[in-house]
Amino acid sequence: MFSTENLRFTFPENGITAVDGVSIEFEAGKIHALLGENGAGKSTLLGCLAAQLIPASGVIRVTGRSLRDMSSSAIARRIGFVPQNLAAVYGYRVADFVAMGRAPYISRFSMPSDDDYQRVAATLDDLGITHLADKSYTALSGGERQQVMLARVLVQDPRLILLDEPTSALDFGNQLKVVRIVRELTERGYAVIMTTHNPDHAIMLDDRVGILDREGTLTVGDAQEVVTEETLSRVYRIRVRIVDVPEVNRRAALAPL
Repeated sequence: MFSTENLRFTFPENGITAVDGVSIEFEAGKIHALLGENGAGKSTLLGCLAAQLIPASGVIRVTGRSLRDMSSSAIARRIGFVPQNLAAVYGYRVADFVAMGRAPYISRFSMPSDDDYQRVAATLDDLGITHLADKSYTALSGGERQQVMLARVLVQDPRLILLDEPTSALDFGNQLKVVRIVRELTERGYAVIMTTHNPDHAIMLDDRVGILDREGTLTVGDAQEVVTEETLSRVYRIRVRIVDVPEVNRRAALAPL
């Protein structure tokens, strides 16, 4: 179980509050899609949950323990994070880059084992990106880097997976692929938090949804309760219609030009 209690984050350089009083539980086997306009604080909230940002107040608990009281390796065994910014610094071979996800389980001066690389190979195969294994990470497209970074998080074997805009650099087909993968992860017992600008992703996942407004307040509920025409129109400041599309057996969010 993962939870936050009265979480508040304020940027120290300007005093602007991006997350204010957020209390929420993230359950195993559940998808939590986070919606909100640009600048609402979705990435900031994930940064706090990933222990990359320090909240001004409030508590983040991981299976009953405060995140502040945990070592970085203990956090990495429980929380995996795929950020938006995937800049390539070194030209690691993709298989070696993904194997770095095993670092929390390897002693300081050891190298990944054959078993670790077998796990890497199996994960690349699951994601359909085995063909990238011997390529340089710096040679990948933005979309390929997102998929490789997801593989690295999966071999890390955390219980909570944080995905910050995981479809932002992907074409339409690969966006749907990631949505399917996210659903499969929850079937394996992971808790997944995924930020997205596309309400259709939240509709397709059809699980828990949080909508973060400009004041940093989070409204949470089931997708069918929270992802409504009224709420989306208010959040995105445009007229939104939600329609049934029987040809694909799902609802879709549409807006006029």
